[in-house]
Parts: sequence; structure tokens; C-alpha cells
Amino acid sequence: MPYYRAAAPAAAPTPERIGVLIVNLGTPDAPSYFAVQRYLREFLGDRRVIDTSRLLWLPLLYGVVLPFRPLRTARKYRKVWMPGGSPLAVYSHALAAKISRLLQDCLGDRVRVALGMTYGNPSIAGAINSLAEQNVTKLLVLPLYPQYCSSTTGSVFDRVSRALQRLRCVPETRFVNGYCGDAGYIDAMAARIRQHWTDIGERSHLLLSYHGIPAAYVKQGDPYQAQTEATTRLVVSRLGLAADDWSHCYQSRFGSVVWLQPYTEDTLRGLARRGLRKLTVASPSFAVDCLETLEEVAIGYRDKFLDLGGERLSLVAALNDDDLHAEALTAIVKSRIQGWV
Repeated sequence: MPYYRAAAPAAAPTPERIGVLIVNLGTPDAPSYFAVQRYLREFLGDRRVIDTSRLLWLPLLYGVVLPFRPLRTARKYRKVWMPGGSPLAVYSHALAAKISRLLQDCLGDRVRVALGMTYGNPSIAGAINSLAEQNVTKLLVLPLYPQYCSSTTGSVFDRVSRALQRLRCVPETRFVNGYCGDAGYIDAMAARIRQHWTDIGERSHLLLSYHGIPAAYVKQGDPYQAQTEATTRLVVSRLGLAADDWSHCYQSRFGSVVWLQPYTEDTLRGLARRGLRKLTVASPSFAVDCLETLEEVAIGYRDKFLDLGGERLSLVAALNDDDLHAEALTAIVKSRIQGWV
């Protein structure tokens, strides 16, 4: 089998097209021990995610983490699994399909959209190969991460680069490395929070909980913390909140190293000590709902807050395939392919 994938035959009548590759983190194929183990092996084996000496990390990964952690993680996935698969997969597919329709409505058949996952299925390499077979000669990569982070956005770049290395004819490529301050994204987040408050019938203190990363990554130049803080400032400004009406924190720690602070768990305790009994939690770093929002926040943090004396902790649904979300991302795509159309 040839190392390089052949380009579309020159005599084919297929017109040259623009490809939009939408990428999310990934998910196990099933909420089972072995499916979760395969996913974690790929995810936690990425040096972008765990930037530790392989001599130290790999024995720990294969000897301790992979034998035992899938048991607990699979149980968590079973709590939130949907008929069509994991929430991240279901919502990512729906969002990509909506963006595809919006782009084709204004640009016609010249644009093709594909969804790829950094880890698991559908793979980035498979998505790129599918676009190449449709005679895509220009490629825009859109990771579904509003705030740039080496562990997420950087990993997408690595996987895309490796996949493109196997193409004999490499498409002209552009890469969206974040949209933390995009007006459409901020408007969609603010509208989602307002609608949540309308649905539950009242406002409460807003907790903006972002996925955490090791603090050392920021010291080494990762802009993630600055970008999450920028998103928070814009969202609370758009909502017109006073300083005492919101908090900014980081969730999803792993391991024993110091991560970005304040931690969400510590923030919950501090708010409970202040006498707050009702909280609203939004997670702006997650484009679609996933294990970290539906299980960690909506179940785990809710139970912790109730144990601390709280009365209610409610999760604002991620933007998912909301119309405003799809329209905001479509506008980003259209702005980044200027000159190609």
C-alpha cells in the first residue's frame, strides 16, 4: 500500500472545493471498560495533555491509570449516555451538520464540512481523507475550543499536520486557534444564560467554570488563562452583572500537580460560607455538553453544593447546536475563508 494517498484524478469533473474541518476532543465509542480504556490510552498518551517524562509517565499510565481508571470513568459515562452515543459526539455531529447547511445556503456546493475527533472516532485523518476525496484544495480547520490551549487546540494542530503529511497533494490550509472574544460567541453565551434564568424563573450567582490545565503550562507561555479571563469579562459585561454577582474558576483537575486556580470545588465552599444558597453554573470552554458538564458539574458539583448547605445548583446547557452558536461559528468560517471564495 502506498505511503501517500493519491489526489483525485485530474480528469474528474469534480470542481475544486473548500473544506471545513470541525474538530472536537473525542469520546469513547461506548460506555464500557475497554472502550473507555482505548480512549484514555490515546488521550493520556498525548504529550500535549501530559507533558511529563515518558520514563516516568508511561509506567504509571499503563501500570496504574489504564487498568483502574476506566472502571470509574465508564460508570460516569453511563450516567449521561444518550441513545445516539455520548453527548459530545451527538451534539458535535448536530452542530457540524447545522454549520454545513448554513455554509451551503450561502456558498453552495463549493464548501464541504467534515467532523473529526482528536481522539477516537471519527478521526481527524479519516475526515481529512474524506475531504480530499471530494477534491478539497483549500482547508480551514476549526477546533471547537473558544480559548486556545496547548492541550486541546495544540493537539488538533499536531493531528492535522500528521494527517496532511500522508497526502500527495496537500491543500492550502488555515487554522482557527481560538475565538474567545468573538462577538457572536459572546452573544450566544449571554443569550444562553439569560434563557436559562428565564426557564428556571430566577437569577442566581453565576459561576463560570472552565476546564483547568496545569499552572506550569501558563508559565511556559500557554495563553489559556488570559483568554478564559477575557471571555468571562465579556460575558458578565454583556449580562450587566455586578462584581459580586459572578465568580470565575477552573474544574476537572487530574493528578497531584498545581492547576489553575481558583478551583471550582474551593469556590463552591467559599460561596456557601458567604451564605449563597442558589448557583448557576456555565462552562464557556465547552462548546458542547460532555462528561465534564453533565456529570462533573450537573451531578457532582450539585451534590457537593447541596452537602454544603446549598438549595440548588443548576447547569446552563452548553451552546451545543443552538442556532446562535451555529451562526456564530459559520460567521467565523466565512471571515477566515475570505480570498478563497
